[in-house]
Amino acid sequence: MTGAGMMDCKKALQESNGDFDQAIDYLRKKGQKVASKRADREANEGYVVAKTTDDKGFGAVVLVSCETDFVGKNEEFIQFTEDLLDLGIQNKLKEASALLPLKIGTLTVEEKLNELLGKTGEKMQVAAFESIEAPIVFAYNHHGNRLATIVGFNKKEGNHIGELGREITMQVAAMNPVAVDKGDVDQTVIDREIEIGKEQARQEGKPEELLEKIAMGKLNKFFKENTLMNQEFIKDNKKSVGQYISEHDKELKVVAFKRLQLGE
Repeated sequence: MTGAGMMDCKKALQESNGDFDQAIDYLRKKGQKVASKRADREANEGYVVAKTTDDKGFGAVVLVSCETDFVGKNEEFIQFTEDLLDLGIQNKLKEASALLPLKIGTLTVEEKLNELLGKTGEKMQVAAFESIEAPIVFAYNHHGNRLATIVGFNKKEGNHIGELGREITMQVAAMNPVAVDKGDVDQTVIDREIEIGKEQARQEGKPEELLEKIAMGKLNKFFKENTLMNQEFIKDNKKSVGQYISEHDKELKVVAFKRLQLGE
């Protein structure tokens, strides 16, 4: 998962008493380039799909996981996932657990899931369901339905809003930001990045009195790479996403985004 060597991973786990997240931090502090794995839900195979209501005031994305690609591409499994998404949108749900008691035909979602499990012999679950309610929401499904995103904006009308909405949903899909803007990043994440930045600088032999300044520089780089408004726009890397949106409409803002991907 991290891309680090086996012995480095073993030592990191030993030093962290088996704590997975602490082991990743240990590797980063030692200067290892750790592969980014930020999603808090895991799924190896399955189907991911997103859509919005006709008026685009509500959008949702669902991920149903299974064990093999063979089942993930099965028509009945795909239809089940599509039906789940429709249920979630019709009822304007906020979380996956709220889907389970709802009915698809004569069966509840939970019963239908168990029926599919019996047919395939594979473990499967509604791994994630996310939604956004906003003046306008856009959805993007990446080819193959292994990745999907939804993005909400603060106003329905705007200059080329349809084109811009699609571009920003694709930006979220491609660049996997952790938050909309700097102020939306959780303080625990900020504190963690500062601590890691200090330790990296210390490992590089930098003077103790400069560690804070160096760490803040690394934090600003983190914001630029990992917050949507500050990322380079994928279609024009001379501009940030925030600058690109502002050029179209100075009042237009992203209020929220959701991104689900298999294998993360």
